[in-house]
Amino acid sequence: MSGLVFDPLLPWPLVGGLAALAFLVALWSLWRGLRGWAWRGIAGLAAAAALAGPALESGIRHKLSDIVVLLDDRSASQSLPGRAGQTDAAVEELTRQLSALPDTEIRRVTVGDDPDGTQIGTALTRALAAEPQARVAGVIAVTDGLAHDAPMVPASAPAPVHVLLTGQAQDWDRRLVIEEAPAYGLIGKPVTIRLRVEDQGAVPPEVAQTPARLRILLDGEEMRALDLPPGVTLDLPVVPEHAGQNVVSIAFDAPEAEVPELTDRNNSAALQIQGVRDRLRVLLVSGAPHAGERTWRNLLKSDANVDLIHFTILRPPDKMDAVPVEEMSLIAFPTQELFMERIRDFDLIIFDRYRVRGILLPQYYDNIRRYVEEGGAILVSAGPEMSSVESLNLSPLGAILPARPTGRIHDEPFLPRLTDEGQRHPVTAGLPGAPAEGAQSHWGRWLRMSQVIPGPRAQVVLSGARDEPLLLLSRVGEGRVAMLTSDQVWLWGRGFEGGGPQLELLRRIAHWSMQEPELEEEALLADVGPGLTVTITRRTMNVTAGPVRITRPDGQTEEVALTEAGPGRFTARWTAPGPGLYRLAEGEIGRVLALGPAAPREFEETVASGAVLGPLAEATRGGVLRFSEGMPGLRTVREGRPAHGRGVAGPWIAITPREAASVSGMTHRPLLPGWAWLALIAGLALAGWLAEGRGGLRRA
Repeated sequence: MSGLVFDPLLPWPLVGGLAALAFLVALWSLWRGLRGWAWRGIAGLAAAAALAGPALESGIRHKLSDIVVLLDDRSASQSLPGRAGQTDAAVEELTRQLSALPDTEIRRVTVGDDPDGTQIGTALTRALAAEPQARVAGVIAVTDGLAHDAPMVPASAPAPVHVLLTGQAQDWDRRLVIEEAPAYGLIGKPVTIRLRVEDQGAVPPEVAQTPARLRILLDGEEMRALDLPPGVTLDLPVVPEHAGQNVVSIAFDAPEAEVPELTDRNNSAALQIQGVRDRLRVLLVSGAPHAGERTWRNLLKSDANVDLIHFTILRPPDKMDAVPVEEMSLIAFPTQELFMERIRDFDLIIFDRYRVRGILLPQYYDNIRRYVEEGGAILVSAGPEMSSVESLNLSPLGAILPARPTGRIHDEPFLPRLTDEGQRHPVTAGLPGAPAEGAQSHWGRWLRMSQVIPGPRAQVVLSGARDEPLLLLSRVGEGRVAMLTSDQVWLWGRGFEGGGPQLELLRRIAHWSMQEPELEEEALLADVGPGLTVTITRRTMNVTAGPVRITRPDGQTEEVALTEAGPGRFTARWTAPGPGLYRLAEGEIGRVLALGPAAPREFEETVASGAVLGPLAEATRGGVLRFSEGMPGLRTVREGRPAHGRGVAGPWIAITPREAASVSGMTHRPLLPGWAWLALIAGLALAGWLAEGRGGLRRA
């Protein structure tokens, strides 16, 4: 190839000015009647042309092949019945036809699974950006059209884009759509899940008006069942029953029809609602002012999630000081209201060095006992009064206390230590500075404790003087009871002999009493990591733990062995085969685990559609065709012509050859050498002078 180019010796404005000046001089000469005006004008233009530096460029042109992008969708929705075979056949036939075209290259792009769904738009954008636009002759996408990144689909392309849809014209599907679902909910308070059942595609008439039978399960237990017609939005109330993860499963069976629906994988959804308490309501009753009283108050007031009611008994009934009640600025202890009328409003009742001195009637203690058996919690922080005739153990409440006092007090320094059970129990396991066996303690000593005899249901997690029980935990019915046999825990807070983890210990005791999930001693935990990796943790008071039995969404089961990670802790790492609802069990402890989104995104919509890619195909004169209507033939058309249609032989699609080329071996040669331009300009000027001279002789 060759062409004329310019390499000016002066800036273009000066060259243009010189050409304009030559033209004006020629016009002025013509107006004055000078015979050489034309020669002079041509000489000026020749000078301007010489300054423009005209040159000839020539090179060798190499034709470049055309590029066709062939997109192969292998996402999960393409695994539906029949689609994988259609995709294989279409890709094989298109590859054969494209390979038969001269000077044509194929760029194969495979779209696989992605956590965010099918990324066809992203794949197309990257494929087009990676190729020279002048060589792209067409794009052919073999897909079901279900792209989940519609904003990433390019608005245009340099060549026709064709979409070849898999699937059948009679495909239909019924799916469960979760419109709104809360992530958190208050325990015991209803939250609303908004959902609907939606039909898509060529729904058979016998199915169109048949309602779906929804089954709602909470933590694997069926909660209710109801019929929901398609297209009707339902607000479903669900009540989280406990703190932590509450798994709600909603599903319906596939409707019966002559043509079955595409899949039942979108007929169910699993939601996780984190149960949280509105406010933890604690009643603290101090039997008398003492040095450690403020310890409990500071602990509970420091937690913004705790509503505390604190009473200190300053004037018991047996105190005779002759001061009239109406002259005392004290608040009367509302025993009737607290222990009869509103006792179930509290999550925890703490008796701090409380003495039985006639303030509470026997029926109040009975009511407290029933409150615990029905799910409440009490914590007893005992001082010397526990070993006296005013002990709570001698009241009706003694039936549920984890230990009974012997009447003896150990009035001597001692070091709190973890028992074997305490090393496994989450209330005391891993307490900062806990003294290890044979190692020096980082805790300070306490100075006094009561001697008690543990009950059969008590767990002794801390021991004190002479290895006597210091902290005991017990379950009573649906509730919890904790007992500290010493009132000296405040010494840790004051830093006596180095102190100890006072606030952490008291916080754990209080939260275990209120049945917080993270402090359950018998628990099966599952933490979901990257992908579908799950870390399974079994907490137990036993010295061994068996394998965890896992039930998959399809009903198959497998067992995962646990290894000991510490006292009372056994763990394992397991990778789930796919998203869905899994049931984990070890012994009598079970857990329901939801992996992945509420419903698999790849199967939210399953009926093949060109809605997402259709506008791009239309903008590039391409077409959206169904493979079930026949494999289209392949043609070539000129740019700007329609690139798809239907002929006698069936449907066809076309690519547009681009005739792209590269040039090599370029040469640059001036149109005339400098001396030739000088001779040409001088000759033209001389011709003009001679013409004017002859004209002057004739006039003479």
